[in-house]
Amino acid sequence: MNIVAEAPPQTEPSMEDIIAGLQEKVSASRLSLFLQCRLKFFFRYVLRLKKAKTPALHLGNAVHAVLKAWNKARWLQQPLSLKQAHDAYTAAWADTEEGTVSWKAGEEEDEKTTGWRLLDTYLRESHLPADVKPDAVEVPVEADLARHGLPRLIGILDLVQRRQVIDYKTSASTPNAEKVAHTNEIQTSSYAILYRHNTGGNEAGIQLHHLVKLKNPKIVITLMPSMSPQQQTRLFKQMEAYLDGLQRQHFIPSPGMHCSSCEFINECRLWH
Repeated sequence: MNIVAEAPPQTEPSMEDIIAGLQEKVSASRLSLFLQCRLKFFFRYVLRLKKAKTPALHLGNAVHAVLKAWNKARWLQQPLSLKQAHDAYTAAWADTEEGTVSWKAGEEEDEKTTGWRLLDTYLRESHLPADVKPDAVEVPVEADLARHGLPRLIGILDLVQRRQVIDYKTSASTPNAEKVAHTNEIQTSSYAILYRHNTGGNEAGIQLHHLVKLKNPKIVITLMPSMSPQQQTRLFKQMEAYLDGLQRQHFIPSPGMHCSSCEFINECRLWH
């Protein structure tokens, strides 16, 4: 008779274990959220509370998936046709692997149409020439910052082309170049660190490509120079604050305008 030993039951990691893991590595999105609201960070990354995706996030994910496929095809020097891009968009829209979406009546078809109109505008205007081969597409990278007393920095670069780091965003309103550069500084500086650590050279610049969801969709490209020493210092100081806050388990609410769209507002109101 064969006796098969049962696998030991899987135990959920303790809060201390989760926090220890978060202290070992950080991404731009985690760092930005921590600095925006430590309690929201706690709900999302420590308690790991699950929430339905917003329609805007679902649209953004579908658009991002198509741009990823489009750029990978350019890297293989086998550019996609608009029909192939549309087929990829249809498949990405139907993908619910990352969670369900809270749709209102009639909202899904409108949002789906909006997403494709954004992509169609972007691709037809040739913001990414099909004949220019990217340096890298959707590449996961990390940088060991231990010598600075900091955690490993991790991230995924959407696109690197001609030594320019390019990131995609969908937006409901036209971005202001100066404000966008400031509000996205943690992300862009993180990308610069990751690029330099993995190539041994400096980036030629950073671009934010906003696909703006207006009645007549438009594309706004914000060009930024390579990261300055001052920006690197700011990022490292922000990472130090992240480590200090995690060490002290300093998870407190930060009420403000951003609360209006927060998925954890009910949980936050119960905090004491």
